[in-house]
Amino acid sequence: MHDPAAWQQRLAALPVERYAAGEIVFAEGTRTGRLLILRSGAVAVAKGGTELAQVTEPGAVFGELSALLDQPHGADVHALEASDFYVAEAAHLLSDPAALVYVTMVLARRLDVANQGLFELKSQLEAGEPASLVEATVGRIEGLLNAIGIGYVRAGAGMSGYPFA
Repeated sequence: MHDPAAWQQRLAALPVERYAAGEIVFAEGTRTGRLLILRSGAVAVAKGGTELAQVTEPGAVFGELSALLDQPHGADVHALEASDFYVAEAAHLLSDPAALVYVTMVLARRLDVANQGLFELKSQLEAGEPASLVEATVGRIEGLLNAIGIGYVRAGAGMSGYPFA
């Protein structure tokens, strides 16, 4: 279904941009028309000033929801350290079947992990677990649904970065 070698070739052909620590990559509410794929570094994802996730995994995709849904970016993304991104115009990259498959896989993984979290939350509520445990699970699910990309370093939530792992 997905050819990692073909995807790597497409990435290698894209320009690379570097963001310094503290620099804004995407601002919530803006439109850039770009997809960024993390090559190296670390970024924080925040919504309304609240950090939802830290993303460190090469291959994490940023701007996909904005591009696919034709809406402004739903979160702020800023570099925590010097970070390099492959950069593509969203319209161009999303017309590439390999890119579409890759973005679809990223979104499917995020949805799968969020579904697992919802099941865990339901089980915790039914078992009468302490509020602190339930709140932690809600926070993890919220981070998964709102965060961008596939590499999460929040509340113990993690995903493998196929094809980058």
